[in-house]
Amino acid sequence: MTPEMIVLFMFSSMLLSMLTGQRVFGVIGFVGVVAAALLWGQGGFEIGFSAGMKLMKWYPLLTLPLFIFMGYMLSESGIAEDLYKMFHVWMGGLPGGLAVGTIGLMVIISAMNGLSVAGMAIGATIALPELLRRGYDKIMVSGVIQAGSSLGILVPPSVVLVLYGMIARQPVGQLWLAGFFPGLLLAGLFIIYIVIRCRLQPHLGPPLPKEDRNIPLGQKLLLLRAGILPLMIFLLMMGLFLMGITSLVESSAVGAVSALAVAWFKGRLTARVMDRTIEQTLGISCMFMWIILAALCFGAVFDGLGAVKAIENLLLNRLGLGPWEILIMMQISFIIMGMFLDDTAMLVIVAPLYIPLVGKLGFDLIWYGVLYTITCQISYMTPPFGYNLFLMRAMAPPEISLADIYRSVWPFVIIMCIGLAIIMAFPEIALWLPHHVYVKG
Repeated sequence: MTPEMIVLFMFSSMLLSMLTGQRVFGVIGFVGVVAAALLWGQGGFEIGFSAGMKLMKWYPLLTLPLFIFMGYMLSESGIAEDLYKMFHVWMGGLPGGLAVGTIGLMVIISAMNGLSVAGMAIGATIALPELLRRGYDKIMVSGVIQAGSSLGILVPPSVVLVLYGMIARQPVGQLWLAGFFPGLLLAGLFIIYIVIRCRLQPHLGPPLPKEDRNIPLGQKLLLLRAGILPLMIFLLMMGLFLMGITSLVESSAVGAVSALAVAWFKGRLTARVMDRTIEQTLGISCMFMWIILAALCFGAVFDGLGAVKAIENLLLNRLGLGPWEILIMMQISFIIMGMFLDDTAMLVIVAPLYIPLVGKLGFDLIWYGVLYTITCQISYMTPPFGYNLFLMRAMAPPEISLADIYRSVWPFVIIMCIGLAIIMAFPEIALWLPHHVYVKG
């Protein structure tokens, strides 16, 4: 059997096994270990052990639990709710204003956490009930929350971009800066769509009644304080890192300690908040670790088969495709895989195959990291098996059905595809800021 056929067999076995409902990391690890044993005998079992040792020695991985702790501490201590009250008052008078405020909340939460899961949880628990109570269309708000949560792995400090930087051996600081303007671009496109559609169809997102908006200017200005502390944490953490004062791991520790200090300062550092934060941090961190461990084992089998060279030979020599055709094929493959895998699994399995090829084609790997994250979020929101769709269904109230969720995402998927096309056509949107800070600076 040729290496190409073995690779195809491994992928098909993995996807079929996932249809049985098994956990992602269990399926990936099982297929990897079994394939290694069948190919190389008893010595193949050492691949799984080697992957575990590699993971334990991966020092930058310490950033994951620290960033996750920071985000959940800020959300569990009620700071996210304070932020939503601020947007509620300031944006409520616009058509679709609360939905616009929800996008703003998601951008700030993304800057505090770096995970789409956390943004989804906060949006579904804080924003969704209020939007429904105010008469917003359930299909509209379902799409808004899913689209807003997609910014979590793009706006710095993105956890996924940290992992991409480790695998692609690219500077994390440059990747974070590269994601900044594309994240704002997508948020801006979402807001423009919401305002225009709610102006044309006011019943989808009615503005707040005047009595709810008649708040003295002094009180409105006081509400702006809700955004000061999260902004200070973000600037402290990112500033120290970008100035070279702290390393990536030290910067994540600064963020975690700052979030703890803010919760204490506001009098919200209770035993319940600490317990919930630690529980959520451990759950998400362990999920990441297991997926990375399994995917490293799976990827090691690919390396042993020479899959990278086989893919290069297939695309460049046999099919004779051009650089842009190959790049578009890669993005389409990510969308298909995103129906079955989460972004971490896709990154650790496929990136070692694609990244060398992207570099060989002459594309910038910082720019490609941004394309990867956007494409992952498009795949997460694409029916029938998008990860975000089922996560939203698990968190949404009973009156929002899975069919409603499917219908809600299509406008935002189209918007994200437009944003992706813009960034592909104009790479400087992603590359100007890191070039300006790191190269010219």
